[in-house]
Amino acid sequence: MNIEHKTPVTVIGLGLMGQALAGAFLKAGHPTTVWNRTASKADELVGQGATPAPTIGDAFKASSLAIICLTDYQAMYEVIGASDVELDGTTLINLTSGDSAQARDAARWAEQRGARYLDGAVMAIPPTIGTAEAVLLHSGPQSDFEAHKSTLDTLGTVAYLGADHGLAALYDVAGLAMMWSVLNAWLQGTALLRTAGVDAATYAPFAQQIAAGVAEWLPGYAEQIDRGSFPAEVSALETDARSMAHLIEESEAVGVNAELPKLFKAMADRAIAAGHGGEQYPVLIEEFGKPRAD
Repeated sequence: MNIEHKTPVTVIGLGLMGQALAGAFLKAGHPTTVWNRTASKADELVGQGATPAPTIGDAFKASSLAIICLTDYQAMYEVIGASDVELDGTTLINLTSGDSAQARDAARWAEQRGARYLDGAVMAIPPTIGTAEAVLLHSGPQSDFEAHKSTLDTLGTVAYLGADHGLAALYDVAGLAMMWSVLNAWLQGTALLRTAGVDAATYAPFAQQIAAGVAEWLPGYAEQIDRGSFPAEVSALETDARSMAHLIEESEAVGVNAELPKLFKAMADRAIAAGHGGEQYPVLIEEFGKPRAD
């Protein structure tokens, strides 16, 4: 493959995800420099054509685009900040997991050292990197994203979220909230049905249909949230609360853990006590939007 016109890339951090990122760049023909505190982790990538950097400074000198994938933000500060690394003219794209405040702090830290900075989140597992199935989120200056989008497209389906550096981290955890909520709800239903001899494989297609149906409600519910108006077009919250009570009673009757449905109902009860019983379910955003008072 002709690599003359492919953007050189440096990958800092060679855990499973970092190795997958570097491998995708190599496969697409990008000259790829790699660095890791444990140098032996680069061996397989070097065999694929990567250039190992002797020092972190050498890694940054090798290309003006550096992808960082470390254990946490503190590791980034330790690796880069502890040396006299020249960052002027470098674009750092940090795919290290962290929270939105850490992302914004890292952006200021990088910019003070002359670098341009995009924060990111990888919504994928290492084997999917380099395919459309891998989704990578980015936030920061749009001009910086657009300048490197064609290179980032090598890694999967990339999305730009906005100028706020913290948005990628927020979308990341919002996606995790969806993932765990769907899985926990499915496990609750599976536990209930197992008491009647129904196995998980039998229930799964029904659960998929329910999940897909509920997902269809989201755009309309989002409109209610953004308007701040929650007319009961389908069902009032007080009606939903009665169904929650039934779910709790059934769970307890058959010996299944009822903590999850009790949490649902506790939040609904607070909203009803605040006068929202006649409104539609998305009115619960008011409960989710404030910290719990202990």
